[in-house]
Amino acid sequence: MESQGPRFLRLRQVVFFILVALSSYQGVYMMFDILRANGLNLTEMAILVLFAIMFIWLVVSFWNGIAGFLVVAFKRDPWSLKREQPLSEHLDTSRPIALLMPVYNEDTAGVIAGLEATCLSLIDTGKAEAFDVYLLSDSTDPEIAEAERRAALALRRRLAPHLTLYYRHRKNNVGRKVGNLADFCRRWGKRYESMVIIDADSVMGGRTLVRLAATMQADPQLGLLQTVPLPVRSRTLFGRFLQFAATLYSPMLAAGQSAWQGGTANYWGHNAIIRVKAFAEQCGLPTLPGKPPLGGDILSHDFVEAAMLRRGGWRVRLHAGIEDSYEGLPSNLIEFAKRDRRWCQGNLQHLRLVFASGLHWINRLHFVFGALAYAASLLWLCMLALSTVDALRRAIMPVEFFNEGYQLFPEWPQSRVLMIASLLVITVLLLVLPKFLGFVIALFQRPREFGGSVKLFLSATLEIAFSILIAPLMMAFHAWFVLSVLLGRTVSWSSQAREGRLVPWREALRRTAFITLVGFLWGALSYIYAPLFFWWLSPVLLGMVIAAPLVRFTSSLVAGDWLRRHGLLCIPAEIAPPKVLDYLAELERQPLERQPEQTLGQLAEGTPEDEDGRDMLLPEKEYPLHMPIQSLSAPWGLGGSRPVEVEHSSD
Repeated sequence: MESQGPRFLRLRQVVFFILVALSSYQGVYMMFDILRANGLNLTEMAILVLFAIMFIWLVVSFWNGIAGFLVVAFKRDPWSLKREQPLSEHLDTSRPIALLMPVYNEDTAGVIAGLEATCLSLIDTGKAEAFDVYLLSDSTDPEIAEAERRAALALRRRLAPHLTLYYRHRKNNVGRKVGNLADFCRRWGKRYESMVIIDADSVMGGRTLVRLAATMQADPQLGLLQTVPLPVRSRTLFGRFLQFAATLYSPMLAAGQSAWQGGTANYWGHNAIIRVKAFAEQCGLPTLPGKPPLGGDILSHDFVEAAMLRRGGWRVRLHAGIEDSYEGLPSNLIEFAKRDRRWCQGNLQHLRLVFASGLHWINRLHFVFGALAYAASLLWLCMLALSTVDALRRAIMPVEFFNEGYQLFPEWPQSRVLMIASLLVITVLLLVLPKFLGFVIALFQRPREFGGSVKLFLSATLEIAFSILIAPLMMAFHAWFVLSVLLGRTVSWSSQAREGRLVPWREALRRTAFITLVGFLWGALSYIYAPLFFWWLSPVLLGMVIAAPLVRFTSSLVAGDWLRRHGLLCIPAEIAPPKVLDYLAELERQPLERQPEQTLGQLAEGTPEDEDGRDMLLPEKEYPLHMPIQSLSAPWGLGGSRPVEVEHSSD
C-alpha cells in the first residue's frame, strides 16, 4: 500500500522560513543599529556581514529545535503529524534484504562482535530469513584481511542456518566506501529490493531492522529511510559528554528536521535502509574536476546521494523515533577532530554542487548548511578578530568631537548599551534554549531513563558547561581545517581510533600549543588596551588558554568511570541496556574465532563446512545490476553521464 505524503508540508515550510526571516531581520538590524551609531567604517561593515551569515544560521537551528520540541512534546509523528506510532513490523520475508557492513582496516574483533550482536538480535525476531549479511572489506593490510576472512568464516558457521553471511574483499579499494557499495550493487544488487548500510562501529536491533525493511516495502516511493544513530559505550569523559548530549537532544532536533524537510531529508551514511534500484539508478557519483581537496572523489558522499535520490523522484525520509540504532564515536578530542577534518573537506566540496541542475532546493540548503557547520568557525573567528581590531582602535585613538570646520556643537559618541545587552541575550537564547527544551522533554517524558530527575538536571548542567569550555577549541580546529582545505591541503584516509585512551601530555601540548599561544597574546592585548572588551571575550580566551589540559583531562577513562558510578551523564542504553548491546558486551568477552556452541544463541548444529572456507564466503551466483555514473551538470562542468568499467573484486 502506498503511503501518503506528509500533511501540510508546504504550509509547514512557509511558516518555518517566515519565522526564520523575521527573526534574522530583527537580529541583523539590531547589530546594524549598534554599529552605525558612530558611523560605519569598513571594519564594522565586514563585522556586520559576518554576523548576518552566522545569525541566520543560528536562527535556522533555533526554529528547528522549536519545531522538534512541539512535535515531541505533543507526541506527534513529524511525517504525518498524527499520533506517534512505532513503525510497522509487517514484513514480507519473500522480498530479500541485504545487510551490508563496509569495513576498511578496522579492528577485526570489534567489527565481528558488533556484526554478530546485530545478527543475533535479528534472529530473535523470527524474520531473519528475509536478510542476507555481507561483510564488504576494503582493507589494504593483508594481515587484517586474513583475520577478517577467518573471523567471517567462523561467524558464518555460528549464524547458520538462520542467517547467511558473505565476505568479499576487494584488491583495489577504488572509490573508497562509495566504490565498495557500488561494487556490491553491480555484482548482487538485482537480488535485493533494499539494503541496510551499517558502519564498522554500528550496532542495530533486530526489530529496528525489520521495521525499516517493512516501511520500505510499504512505500514504493521511498528511496531511503535514515534513523538517528545514538553514540553508546564510551568510557572517556569526552565520549560520555558527547553521547549524553546526542541522546538528550538529537531525537528532538531530528524531529524538527523531519517536520519541515518532509521527503527531502538527508542521509548520514549509515544506519539507514536504501532501495537498491533507486541507489543504482541515481547514485553513481562522478569525480569532481580538479585536484583534491576540492576536486577528485566526493568524500562526504552521503549528502550527495540523498540529493540525487530526491532528484530522481524518490523520497528520502528521516525517522526521528528512538530505535535501537547505535554507533561508536572517537573517544577523545584529538581523534574527534581528525574525523571532523575529513568531513570538513567533504562538506566544503558540496559548495561546488549547490547549483547543480535538477536538485531540490532543500538539498541545496543541506549543502550550504553542511559547509557552514565548519566554515562557521572561521567566520566566528574572523568576526571576533575584527571586533578586537575595532575595540583596540577605539581604545587607542582619541575621540574627535569636532569633525568639521566651524562646527558649533560637538558630536558626542553614542553608546547602545541596552541594545548590545539585548542582542547578547538573544544570541545566548538562540544557543541555549533548544538544549533547555531537550532537557524539558526528557524531564517530563523519560527521567528514569537518565537516572532520575536530579541526576538528569546535574548531567545537563555539566554538559552545557562542557560545551562552553570546548567550543573555542573546536572553533580553532575547524577554522584551521577550512583554511587548510582552501590552501590545497588534502586529508589522508585512515580508519578511526575508537578505543578509549588517555591522551599523553606531549601529544596534547603539540596539538594545541599554537591555539594556547594565540589565546594568551589575544587576551593580553585586549586586557591592556580594551579591558571591557577583554571580559566580553573571556569565555573564548579561557577555552583556548586551557586547551592542552582540556584535551588531556577529557580523555580520562578514570574520570568517565567516576561519573558513571555516580550516575552522571548516564544514558538510557546504560540504565536499561537493550538486548543487542547485552549481546555485544557478552561477545566482546569471548574469543574472536569461538566455536558455534560458545555463542549466546542456541544455533543449530551441522553447519556446512569445506577445507578452508574460501568457497563459502561469496554467493554462488551473481545478480548484476547496471550502475552508471550520473550527471551533475553545473556551471563548473560537473557532468557527462558515462558508463563505468568495473573490475570485479577478489574472492
